[in-house]
Amino acid sequence: MTPKSRIFCAAIAAILSAIPAFSQARVGDAAPAFTATDSHGQAQTLDKYKGKFVVLEWHNQGCPYTRKHYASGNMQELQNEWTAQGVAWFTVISSAPGQQGYMTAEGENTYGSQVHAAPTAVLLDPDGKLGHLYGARTTPQMFVIDPQGKLIYEGAIDDRPTPDLDDVKGADNYVTDALTAAMAGKPVAKPFTRSYGCSVKYHD
Repeated sequence: MTPKSRIFCAAIAAILSAIPAFSQARVGDAAPAFTATDSHGQAQTLDKYKGKFVVLEWHNQGCPYTRKHYASGNMQELQNEWTAQGVAWFTVISSAPGQQGYMTAEGENTYGSQVHAAPTAVLLDPDGKLGHLYGARTTPQMFVIDPQGKLIYEGAIDDRPTPDLDDVKGADNYVTDALTAAMAGKPVAKPFTRSYGCSVKYHD
């Protein structure tokens, strides 16, 4: 190896080492266990909801792709529909302090009330531990976990990767598809899709 090649390889290694590590958990694997504090100061764990379907929704209120689903009422409708059927739905905020979308507990509770959000709880993840554990990269990004604790869906909320409110109507909602199929004892037709939206605003 030439000196230039060694320098190039060392530079690439340095760049790669600086990239945050993301979870290697994949659809079909056991979902990573977690403990997180919600916006009301309560500890929430995945184990607590064993026997239920669980949805994780990565959120950033400043992201236009997230706003699309809240301004249209789509996300709130999904939260209400599925929690009424016994699904535990967690909105997760992994924005770091000083970054777009960061929320204090008080601020998030006020915002949630204003937009009539209806998740089971909002998990505050300012250090990004939960986000990195699941490999969340965009807002929104969705994960569905079955009652046995297996990850059965990961990816986009739907098939319309735009910030336009008009695109909510008529979209194929992948979360609804996954939950409907799984609850009927059927395999999820699209267990993985490419998520879209804003990058998660981690501190690193």
